[in-house]
Amino acid sequence: MSIYIHKSHNVNVLIYHLVCPTKYRRVVITDKVDKILKETCLGIALRYEMHFLEIGTDHDHVHFLIQTIPMTLPTNMVRKIKSLTSREIFDQAPEIKKQLWGGEFWSDEYYLSTVGKNGSETAIQEYVKGQGRQKEYIKLHKDQLQLF
Repeated sequence: MSIYIHKSHNVNVLIYHLVCPTKYRRVVITDKVDKILKETCLGIALRYEMHFLEIGTDHDHVHFLIQTIPMTLPTNMVRKIKSLTSREIFDQAPEIKKQLWGGEFWSDEYYLSTVGKNGSETAIQEYVKGQGRQKEYIKLHKDQLQLF
């Protein structure tokens, strides 16, 4: 579960959905690799200000749900995760390196998206649009407000 991270001048909840495919989409994520990956991510969370909310592995790709701070650039976050996990996997499971011709565990490509804690993009868009027009909002949604 995500938390509100309190810093000296801000409070934030930044959540990312990251999907990393293995090199050549090779089926190399076994139970052993899954365990190494998750243990490595625990170490990353302790060392850097990243919290892994969920890690879901498939045979040829991994889904990460990560909470981090605004000072962490998304590309730097991805680079750290991919480099540190691949190094540990190759150290602890050297047989995997033989299955990957180039000696790289992750593909260069990845998918990254932000995830909202309290609503969808449309809900947030409407909320932002309505800022500064509280009286109009109350008039338009009087029936809904009376339900509470």
